[in-house]
Order: sequence, then structure tokens, then C-alpha cells
Amino acid sequence: MFDIVLVHPEIPPNTGNVIRLCANTGARLHLVEPLGFNFADKQLERAGLDYRDLAEVTIHPDWGACRAHLGETRRMFAFSAHGTTAFATAAFQPDDVLVFGAESSGLGDTYLQQFPAAHRLRLPMVPARRSLNLSNTVAIVVYEAWRQLGYVGGA
Repeated sequence: MFDIVLVHPEIPPNTGNVIRLCANTGARLHLVEPLGFNFADKQLERAGLDYRDLAEVTIHPDWGACRAHLGETRRMFAFSAHGTTAFATAAFQPDDVLVFGAESSGLGDTYLQQFPAAHRLRLPMVPARRSLNLSNTVAIVVYEAWRQLGYVGGA
């Protein structure tokens, strides 16, 4: 299944929702510090920490450590409102890495430039809109990628 990376997540309920998503899809979650919360946060707990034991969650001190852990040879996709490719045109494969930025700032140019243009993906939106909610975006992407794989492992 996929690895999901949240770089500097800020809002506990979003991360909680993604933990719940991972528990229910088999995806693995990687959180890149600094985090805008701690795991004792009540909002995180209400949103999904009760699924924490059912999801594989790894916290990394920085992006470099996360990349090293995941392996430099894996296919990685960055998701951004500034992406150059529509996400639905990607042909996802098992073990792809799906990378998302912080709620307030997304993935900055420093991160985006580390991905080939064809791997900088965006979701369609009405023009002049800033972004979708992070956990909603992750869910849309994971379910499209999983659909492409025939929902392998799902009931």
C-alpha cells in the first residue's frame, strides 16, 4: 500500500482524520516535524487517535530523515495547489509515496523542486480558490490511487 507523508502538519483533527484513513486503507503515515501539536492533543484523539494502534505512524525529525527512511529510489508525488499535473492522470503503483504540505502553507518551492514536474500533482478546483482541506485532499488521493489498484486488500 501507499506511504502518506504530511510535512509539518498543524491542525490536530486533520492528522487524526488521516490516521483514521490509514487505519482503514492500509496506508502508512509519516509525519515530518515540527508538528503543530502533540499526540496528547484532545482534538487529535477525538479525530482519530483511537485508531492509532490500527495505523502505522512514523514521526521523522525532518524531511531528509523521512526521505532516507522511505528510500531514495521510490516514486514520490508532491500534492500542491501549484502542481503542474492533474492528479487523476497519474498511474499510481503500489508503494508510491504521496507527500502533502502544511495546512497554512502547503509544500513550498524548496520541497516542490525536489519532485519532477510530472510528479507535482494538483486536484482540480474552481479558479481563484486557495486550497482544499488537507485531510479531504489526502482522502481523495488515497482512494483514487487505491481504486486504480483495484482496492487490493479491501473488503
